[in-house]
Amino acid sequence: MTDSTNFIEALGIRFTEVGKERILAEMDTGPQHTNGANVVHGGVYMAFADTLGARGTIMNLPDGTRTSTLESKTNFLRGTPPGKLYGEATPVHVGRTTQVWQTVVKDEKGRKLAVVTQTQIVMPASDDAAKRQQAMKAGG
Repeated sequence: MTDSTNFIEALGIRFTEVGKERILAEMDTGPQHTNGANVVHGGVYMAFADTLGARGTIMNLPDGTRTSTLESKTNFLRGTPPGKLYGEATPVHVGRTTQVWQTVVKDEKGRKLAVVTQTQIVMPASDDAAKRQQAMKAGG
């Protein structure tokens, strides 16, 4: 990992669909993502889902605003050994000051592993922050 790698890149999250109504992504997990018992750590599910919900919010941000996760709730449904994770995030609410997104995390067999509901705050952005979020909107 280089100094310029961000957390999303370090996790290896790959977005396969990015839009205002749905975010799809996947990531490969290995022994480094486990809880020591050959089961993917719940924090990996949470970080993966938070990333998808935040990206969905960014896609719906008005110009000159930014977002941050305000609250997140995870229902852990089952564990899984390392392999590929798939996530689908959809909006529950897209408002002026908050957005709520729900992400379902599944394994390679299509089994639900976790359901994450997060609230994102929408707030004014500095020029630099607004530029970074606009770049993410554009696919950067």
